[in-house]
Amino acid sequence: MSYNAEQLATLNAELRTKSPLEITRWAAAQAPGSVIVSTNFRPYEAAILHLATLAQPDIPVLWVDHGYNRPATYRHAEELRVRFNLNLKPYLPRLTAAHRDAIHGPIPTTVDEEGLKRFSAVMKLEPFQRGMRELAPKVWITALRKVQNPNRAGLDIVSVDENFGALKVSPLFHFSDAELEAYLAEHKLPNEWDYFDPAKADEKRECGLHAAWGKKAVSQA
Repeated sequence: MSYNAEQLATLNAELRTKSPLEITRWAAAQAPGSVIVSTNFRPYEAAILHLATLAQPDIPVLWVDHGYNRPATYRHAEELRVRFNLNLKPYLPRLTAAHRDAIHGPIPTTVDEEGLKRFSAVMKLEPFQRGMRELAPKVWITALRKVQNPNRAGLDIVSVDENFGALKVSPLFHFSDAELEAYLAEHKLPNEWDYFDPAKADEKRECGLHAAWGKKAVSQA
């Protein structure tokens, strides 16, 4: 499933006029049996999981549980798993959080960029890449949004992910926080605000899943 830059631009212009559910249903129809949605159960994730399960009730849900989630996030994940009957596919690092901390010490902070990248490679990127290899999706539905950080402003609803060779579809890409709040309220969906991603340490950083350096980081780690 390949698109050149011109085809992607045309496709994104067409999809820009569609609703998130229409986009999600379009994505699911592109590769029946070879579509996944990824989640980390961060704020607003209920929206993308709601959309994905409406489009395909049994869609595989790839979740990297790095072991550092806060209790509220785990409770939120369980609530959504039950509510949507999620076909959850959890992938865990090869080290537990306790093992990693005992050997390497506390999670690096933003003053140690290389340390953070190594942490992300071991605790988040490796299990994610393992999950993508095993599930082998042709279409990958994500909750990426343009407003999340500057690195994502150059993406669009549909892009070709070079790291995984999949068509990446982000039905909520152009949604603002206010629009997502309204979506959750309309569908009476829960939210969770205690989420923290240790591989980012700051919401404006990339953890590597959607960045070119992510694939190389795992092999180096």
